[in-house]
Amino acid sequence: MKVVSRKLRLLRSKAQKNYVWEWERHSWKPGPQRRLVSGQHRKKGRNNRGVITSRHRGGGHKRKYRLIEFQRKKFDIIGLVTTVEYDPNRSAPISLVHYEDGEKSYVLGCRGLRRGDHLIASPNAPIEAGNALPLRSIPLGTAVHNIELQPGQGGQIARAAGSLALLIAKEGLFAALRMPSGEVRLVPQRCYAVIGQVSWHPGWGLPAKKAGWKRWIGRRPKVRGAAMNPVDHPHGGGEGRAPVGRKRPLTPWGFPTLGKRTRDRHKHSSVLILRRRKSGKSVL
Repeated sequence: MKVVSRKLRLLRSKAQKNYVWEWERHSWKPGPQRRLVSGQHRKKGRNNRGVITSRHRGGGHKRKYRLIEFQRKKFDIIGLVTTVEYDPNRSAPISLVHYEDGEKSYVLGCRGLRRGDHLIASPNAPIEAGNALPLRSIPLGTAVHNIELQPGQGGQIARAAGSLALLIAKEGLFAALRMPSGEVRLVPQRCYAVIGQVSWHPGWGLPAKKAGWKRWIGRRPKVRGAAMNPVDHPHGGGEGRAPVGRKRPLTPWGFPTLGKRTRDRHKHSSVLILRRRKSGKSVL
C-alpha cells in the first residue's frame, strides 16, 4: 500500500469518521520494554474494604504499568532517546532512554524531544528540553515540569500532558514557582526539575465520540442526583424536574460541594503557598 500521508486515519464508525490523528513515524513502537513494565491491580474505585470511594470507575482495557523514572538517578551520564511511546496509564507519552552505561529507563515525554536527541541530569547541564537540573541552576522565566517538592523525593508537580510551571523568583533557600493551576508556591532550590513542557499524544483532549470510549478507559456512566430518588441522593425526589431544594449542592453523602474548599486549613505546607490557585488571592 502506498503511503501518501504521515497521518493515520481511523475510520471505525460514523461517530469518528472526521477524526484524523497525527502520529509521527518515529513515535511508533510495537510494545514496551519487558523489564520496565509490571502488572497492576485495578482498584475500580474501591478501598481496602471493597467500598466504593470514587464513583463511576470500573472496567476498561487491561493495562501494564510502565516504570517511569520520576527521580533522575543517572547524574552526569548522557542518555539517548530511542523511542516515544504511548502510555495508557497517563495522558502524556513517555520516552525510552538508553544511557551510556547500558541501562534503560522511561521518562516523561518532553515537548520537542524526539528520537535521537540526548538528555542529561546534572547541576551543570545546558538549559535544553529534557535535561534535569536543580532549581538553583535554572534561570528565571524558564518553563519546567516533573518538579520535586522535597530533594530526592522524585518529581510530583506538572506531570500531566501539556503542563508546565514557571520559575518566577529565587530568594534564600527557596524558589517561587507558578503552578499550572495558577498557585504560586515555594520549593527548595535543591529540588530537581526537568526543562520544558510535558508533551502530549494526538488523541489527548479530544472529546469522546461515543460512550464506548469512556468504557475503554474505565469510566462508567454518571447519573445525576436530581434523577434519583430521595433515598439515593439529597437532590433526588420531587415532581418532574425539581430544584435541589437545599441551601447549597450536596454530595450523595450530604456534604457541601461545588465550591466548598476541602484543603486542610492547618496543613503544614500552607506556609509555602504565596498565592492560592485560581482565586488569585494572596495569603501574605
